[in-house]
Amino acid sequence: MNLAYRDIRHGFGRFILTCIGLGLLLGVVLAMIGIYRGLVVDALTIARAPAVDLWIVEANTRGPFAEASRIPGDVREAVARIAGVESAGGITYQTVETEHMAAKLRLYVIGYEPTRPGGPPEILAGRGIARSHYEMVADQSTGLALGDRLRVGRNTFSVVGLTRHQVSSGGDPAVYITLSDAQKLQFDLAPSAARIQQARGAVGGSRDTVNAVVARLQPNASPEAVAETVRRWKHQAAITQEAQEQILIRSLVDRARRQIGLFTSLLLVVSAVIIALIIYTMTMEKTKQIATLKLIGAPDRTIVGMIVQQALALGLIGFSIGATLIASVSDYFPRRVILEVDNILTLGLVVVAVCLMASGLGVRAALRVDPATALGS
Repeated sequence: MNLAYRDIRHGFGRFILTCIGLGLLLGVVLAMIGIYRGLVVDALTIARAPAVDLWIVEANTRGPFAEASRIPGDVREAVARIAGVESAGGITYQTVETEHMAAKLRLYVIGYEPTRPGGPPEILAGRGIARSHYEMVADQSTGLALGDRLRVGRNTFSVVGLTRHQVSSGGDPAVYITLSDAQKLQFDLAPSAARIQQARGAVGGSRDTVNAVVARLQPNASPEAVAETVRRWKHQAAITQEAQEQILIRSLVDRARRQIGLFTSLLLVVSAVIIALIIYTMTMEKTKQIATLKLIGAPDRTIVGMIVQQALALGLIGFSIGATLIASVSDYFPRRVILEVDNILTLGLVVVAVCLMASGLGVRAALRVDPATALGS
């Protein structure tokens, strides 16, 4: 006879409601983990999209993501001539806001040279950019469709292709345009602003400026060796792909990681306290029944087993409800939520450990019950 099962069946409705409440709490814990993983992936998405080995940026900066960086566009020709470099291209990044279907649309605009590294990693629908001006490849999350026309800055672009999962570290969906269009968007002034600059005698400089030059190396080339060659020029800094990813993680998501980690820890502590209180309450409600078991000679391990089994059932059922709920609604979050199997299994093991520790309060109370209580009225 399984005492834990019989006791749960006796108060089945209340037990299920308790599991649902605990499941919602554990679902929030799992969501926090998924949100953090999504933040990390989003922060690295744009940096990984060009599939390059080296980033050349302005000297004494960690750009183009962590800091502002501007270098002459012709640096790409010098980089392309370095031994071990397969190809190199200029790239620009900027955030703009426009309107689409009478709604504000915030975009992360990436300018690249179609024949060089820096373009979208994949095209889901349509085609890549084929013309030198006014064509765009947009991420699906923009809500744009093939053939849509979108005004960005002072020009109107046609959406010729769609990609996916291309967002900035801030969650803004990315669009790709040619480097010349991006430079025009970045440096062209509105007519009124241009007249003011002209009246002040300001002379515009060259527009062939990029935020970074990205380089793809030959299979046998060493990124560190090529980077060291670039650093000798004194006017540029070179960052390997691995170092760039570390900069992004430490600069852009470190505070979020610590905050989400602290919040998740607090939720786990709250979950442990709630489980402990629930098990303690359930134990105290069965004081007379436990006393009766002791009176008829039931060993302590039978009583302890009943309490521990109830705690594990409460935690595991609640965890299953929470994981199912979050997996069902994760696609509706405004930011990407990534749930990986190892994260789910790790949290499941943590929940088991928490349940075992939380059951200690109920076990302690049960072992202190006096068998003579069963003879009372």
